[in-house]
Amino acid sequence: MERHSDSDITIRQLDISDADDFINLYADEKVRKFSSRDAFTSKEAAIEYFMSTDIPHPWIRAICLSGRPVGSISVSPFHGTDKCRAELGYMVASDCWGRGIATAAVKMAANSVFVDWGHLERLEAVVDVENPGSQRVMEKAGFKREGVLRKYYLLKGRPRDAVIFSLLSTDPLS
Repeated sequence: MERHSDSDITIRQLDISDADDFINLYADEKVRKFSSRDAFTSKEAAIEYFMSTDIPHPWIRAICLSGRPVGSISVSPFHGTDKCRAELGYMVASDCWGRGIATAAVKMAANSVFVDWGHLERLEAVVDVENPGSQRVMEKAGFKREGVLRKYYLLKGRPRDAVIFSLLSTDPLS
C-alpha cells in the first residue's frame, strides 16, 4: 500500500464535474457500509443530489489525491444555542484506505474550519464502534476519544453504537 505525501492530498470546493467520481465512490459497498447514503442510480441522480444537498451545504469539500476526487469531507454546524460546536464527517474510496489520505484531509479540514468559523469551539466526529479504521483516523488527526454513545444513530434502520471524538479550538493543531 503506497502512502502519499501531504502535498499530494488536497481539499477543495465540490464541483458538478465531480459527479462521475462520486457515483463511483457511492457505488463502493465498503464505503457505504457505514453510510446512510445509497448508491446513485444514474448520473442525473448524482447531479440532483449535488445540486440539492452538497452544493448548498455550509462546509463540504472534495478530498483529492493528485487533483482527482477520492472522497468528501464535511462540517455541519449545530443550530440553536449550540453554535459553538459542529460535526465532522468524511468518506474516502476504499482503494485509498490505509494510505494517510483521510488523516491528512481531517487535519486540513479542522485547521480550515476553525479559521473559517471563528465562533467554533468544538469539532465532533461520531464513528461507528465497528469502524476501527475511522477511529484510528480521528486519533491520528489529534481528536480525543470521549466515550461510547449507545444506540446513538440509525444505520439502515438499525440502532448503532458510536464512539464520539472531539477536537477543541484550543487543542494543538498539526
